[in-house]
Amino acid sequence: MNRCNLLFFGLIQRGEERRKTEEERRKTEEERRKTERVIRQVNKQLGELGNKFGSFTEGMAFPSMEKILRNHFKMDVVTLRAKSQQNGASIEIDVMAYDNGSRNEIYLVEVKSHLTRESIDQMLKTIEQFPKFFGAHRDRTIYGVISAVDIPDNMRAEVLNKGLYLARIHDGTFELLTPRGFKPEAFGPAAKQNRKLKKRTSGKK
Repeated sequence: MNRCNLLFFGLIQRGEERRKTEEERRKTEEERRKTERVIRQVNKQLGELGNKFGSFTEGMAFPSMEKILRNHFKMDVVTLRAKSQQNGASIEIDVMAYDNGSRNEIYLVEVKSHLTRESIDQMLKTIEQFPKFFGAHRDRTIYGVISAVDIPDNMRAEVLNKGLYLARIHDGTFELLTPRGFKPEAFGPAAKQNRKLKKRTSGKK
């Protein structure tokens, strides 16, 4: 085979290799796109499942939860999923309960399927933002309640150390898990003002 033929066959071989390489690259890209589509679909389905389960959890425990809020905490008004918007931002309270008497207290309940550290942070953030979004209740003393189906042992102490009430949802019932002698943290502008007044009063004695 002469030199020209060798060059010709060499060009053909390199062209075939490039074609195969391009074909493999195209298949790899196509598989990557398919994988991304599957991941997006799975994430969407998991999100929808989480929302449905959260709504179901709130719904099945609400009658028992309402009973405790009315009888144990002496609340007069109990509202499921209270929402408020302000300047493009929004906030949603799973359960909100308050009294119409002189105590001027309000309880915010966060319902979770699984209790995590993020759940605690979210509850504290909700309490902090509450007076801004619900101005009509700004002067009330705020108490937080975290309720969950699954409560890891290491999370229980963290909730109580933050001064939050803890409750478990089990078989459609709402059960408080706070120990005897537990002193909840009073949150909100009203609670801060009361603490300042007490300090001033004690300082004068």
